[in-house]
Amino acid sequence: MTGHADTEELTDEVRETFIHHNRTYQRYGIDRRIYFVPVDEDETIRLRLQHDILTMVFDGRPIFPPMGALRRVLDCGFGTGLWAFQVAWEHPRCEVIGVDVSPHHYNPEESVDNLYLNIDNLNMPLQFQSGHFDLINSRLVAGGIDRNRWHGYMRDILRCLRGGGWCQMVEMDLNAQSDNGTITDGHALRQWSDKYRQAISQTKNPEAPRRIAHWMRHAGFTDVEERMLPLPMCGWSDNQRDFDIGAANQENVRLLLGSLALYPFTEILGMSITEYHVLVAQARAEASNPALKVRPRNKSSRIEFGCSCLDYAWC
Repeated sequence: MTGHADTEELTDEVRETFIHHNRTYQRYGIDRRIYFVPVDEDETIRLRLQHDILTMVFDGRPIFPPMGALRRVLDCGFGTGLWAFQVAWEHPRCEVIGVDVSPHHYNPEESVDNLYLNIDNLNMPLQFQSGHFDLINSRLVAGGIDRNRWHGYMRDILRCLRGGGWCQMVEMDLNAQSDNGTITDGHALRQWSDKYRQAISQTKNPEAPRRIAHWMRHAGFTDVEERMLPLPMCGWSDNQRDFDIGAANQENVRLLLGSLALYPFTEILGMSITEYHVLVAQARAEASNPALKVRPRNKSSRIEFGCSCLDYAWC
């Protein structure tokens, strides 16, 4: 399904939702085991907050690799549409296309003439011409990409890039650790991480954030650069910049611990709603405790971008 962000008429199948323990989910995404996170207003607020935090982490830069004039850009997993909107706004002569399985988080009032959105499943082959894009952005899609889809997904991205084009990818490793070693297997945050990985591993690959650089090289990308950036869960750092990021991230983490876990824990693992609430409450208390100096294990945000060499062996 393609079309302008302001005018595309969505099908009832994509719009249909249902309520699970007072949270709203997309029926299409759940029935096809694509995406287990709510699509309600509370989650939209969290995603917008998360976008602001990542903007802080990346010093306001939506694009990492060295780019000249942009003609066409693809955003895989547009979510709220804020990244795509920013790029389209800053590059008015560039056509920016977004793809996502859910339309529920996007505000159609935040659009410009060169921004287009597609509602589609990234687990299916990308329906774009070969060599079509200068840049493809893939951010925080690991929760929706099927565990056996990653190699094909990388090949699809490579095919859709022009020779000398770039792909940038951002994912989060949701395993919690503390800089002072105080988080142990007995802590609720570690238990939350372990249960989350157990639940999603049936359909998704929780190791994906650590494997993306390898998969990019295997697909044929060259000049692959990987960076691992810490993302504190609250304001505990002595470094002012990191403290500010952690302080801003505290509310995002509080909301994330609930929204990401509700369906997987109660439906896939069979936890009672009471058990879920107790674990989430304990994990939230630990995440907001500056004394624990908590951040996701192995760094949280992995920025990875590789040069697409379709016509030659270097970029």
